[in-house]
Amino acid sequence: MRVPTWLRTTAAVTAAAGIGSLVTRPGDPWYQQLDKPSWQPPPRAFPLVWTPLYGLIAFAGARALDARRGPRRRSFAVAYGANLALNAAWTAIFFGARRPRAALAEIALLNASNLDLLRRAWQADRTAGAALVPYVAWTGFATALNSAIARRN
Repeated sequence: MRVPTWLRTTAAVTAAAGIGSLVTRPGDPWYQQLDKPSWQPPPRAFPLVWTPLYGLIAFAGARALDARRGPRRRSFAVAYGANLALNAAWTAIFFGARRPRAALAEIALLNASNLDLLRRAWQADRTAGAALVPYVAWTGFATALNSAIARRN
């Protein structure tokens, strides 16, 4: 993994995380009044989970990009950028627009993107692929949580 690539993936991931943090307000009365399942983690758990996940996404992206050349590198970069855009969009839809059902449809797209990104990263560099597994797993959990909230509200 080259430092310039890692700096670029870190900047891209930071931008996606920044967008999410701008619209996420767990103390918002709208969010507080939602009927949430008993198995939802407390609000303070989310930054504790997402911070290392974003670090792994940046690390995996840099390793996979540096393992590829030419069209395969460009293809991975496009898939990576699309994944980060979908990641940020979910937060904007759920928290910003206050639309849990629309966010559920969007997170289905994010899950498909995650699986595609995991496949591409694994093919490029197995360490990169392994680094994305926690992200894919957490997003699967987030999908179940989003689904429960959408059903209850």
